[in-house]
Amino acid sequence: MTNLNLLIALGTPTQGGTASPWLQFVPFVFVLAIFYFIVLLPMKKRQQKVQQFLTALKINDKVITSGGIYGTITKVSDSSVQLQVANNVRIEVSRAAIVGYQGQEPVGDALTQSKSE
Repeated sequence: MTNLNLLIALGTPTQGGTASPWLQFVPFVFVLAIFYFIVLLPMKKRQQKVQQFLTALKINDKVITSGGIYGTITKVSDSSVQLQVANNVRIEVSRAAIVGYQGQEPVGDALTQSKSE
C-alpha cells in the first residue's frame, strides 16, 4: 500500500502548480538529438564520401554504373562521363550513375557495412 501512496504523491503537482514549460521540451530535445546522431549524421557522411568519389573520377578508371554496366572511363566532363564498354563502343552516362570501381563494393554501401561490422 505504501507504493500506491508514493505513486499518488509523485503524480500530484507541487504547491507551485504545474511544471515549467521549458521542462516539457527536454524529452523533445533528447529525441531530436538521438535522431540527429543516429540518422542524419551518418547520412551526411555517406553523401560526402560519394561526392568525393564522383569528383575524383579520372580517365582509365574501371567503374560500374547503377544499372550494372561495366566500363572504362574515356572522357570526363562536369556532369557526365564517357565509358568504353566494348571495342569501339562508348556510351555517355551521368556522373551520378557511377556507383563504384569494378571489383569493389559500391561507394555508398562501403560506409554502411563498415559500421555494421
